[in-house]
Amino acid sequence: MARLLVVGGGIAGAGAALALHKAGFDVTVHEAHPDSAEDIGAFLTLASNGMRALAELDASAAVTAIGFPLTSMRVLDDTGAEIARVPLGEAGTSHLRYRCVRRGELNAALQTEVTRRGIGIRHGIRLASVDDGPDGVTAHFADGSKATGDLLIGADGLNSTVRRLAAPDSRPAHAGQQVFYGYTSEAPEAGHAETITMVRGRAVAFGYAVSPEGETHWFARVAAEPLAADEIERATPARLRDLLLPLLRKDATPAADLVAATPDDLMVTNATELPAGTPWRSGRTLLIGDAAHAASPATGQGASMALEDAVVLAKSLRDAPDTDTALALYERLRRPRVEHNIAVSGNISRGIHTPSGPGPRGAGPHRHGDDELMGQLDWNTGLRWPAS
Repeated sequence: MARLLVVGGGIAGAGAALALHKAGFDVTVHEAHPDSAEDIGAFLTLASNGMRALAELDASAAVTAIGFPLTSMRVLDDTGAEIARVPLGEAGTSHLRYRCVRRGELNAALQTEVTRRGIGIRHGIRLASVDDGPDGVTAHFADGSKATGDLLIGADGLNSTVRRLAAPDSRPAHAGQQVFYGYTSEAPEAGHAETITMVRGRAVAFGYAVSPEGETHWFARVAAEPLAADEIERATPARLRDLLLPLLRKDATPAADLVAATPDDLMVTNATELPAGTPWRSGRTLLIGDAAHAASPATGQGASMALEDAVVLAKSLRDAPDTDTALALYERLRRPRVEHNIAVSGNISRGIHTPSGPGPRGAGPHRHGDDELMGQLDWNTGLRWPAS
């Protein structure tokens, strides 16, 4: 049985561990954070394709126990008028519905499932260097410990140490927007059950959803130069409200009132992406998830893409005759899809029209006849090489 090292215990890393374990591999996760609460403040949506990947890993229950479902999307113009309302994804199937979750809670749920299945996970272990040899790959950690395996999987996110070591010339770039997140239980309108509302403002792209407990989760994307790291660290909720409210008050929508009603649960980050063509492989090291193909958050597909990665990687290693063939198969299957997502998401962030292509379609793979993706995710359908 091949021994696999996963560096990073977030969505991509925990998902990969579940998939690789199901495929029969000996896998251990090494996570730099001392607990599971990385990025606890931000929230995300898992689309139906991400939920389908979880279902193939028998992990639906762990995630449907947190957050809340989203079964429809409505769109408002800058006057507050509703101009569209559509179903989201595979809303008719409970475990495949879109789900709004806090990132930290999702990390914790997936890591709990990893532990429940007897998969090793080490917290507080920060990668320092990697030695790649003919008989294996060794990860050296800052505490002086080390681990050796047949393959090292870098799932350590946007600021990946594994990528810095394996592909030092590949660096994240600004995707044209600042992204604000917030929560308020003092929402001036009740919202719509299981619905995400998207607001096409004149200066801000805004979205919000209300939990069954009445807490509004909102985000705002503003075209702007990137904030420096110290600006983000020093930004107070009052300062962030002051930045957003003048822009939001140009429109007659609920957005300004929602932000004004948000007390302390308010944060900001930069929309960031990796360039197409970023190398994913170096010897016995492979990058997955945001470490390989981070996109701006405009399509809301980052977490779902990472979970797709997990399933397709495990199946590639399971079905191909050797590791090199498996990794080539994996990259050929995944690169067109995830890089199309980078392009689409980045162009949305920059206000550029994007033609259709092989990337994610938010309404769900089956609905759009994406039989190829369905086959790739179906655990009981074998993968063939070379992929065409």
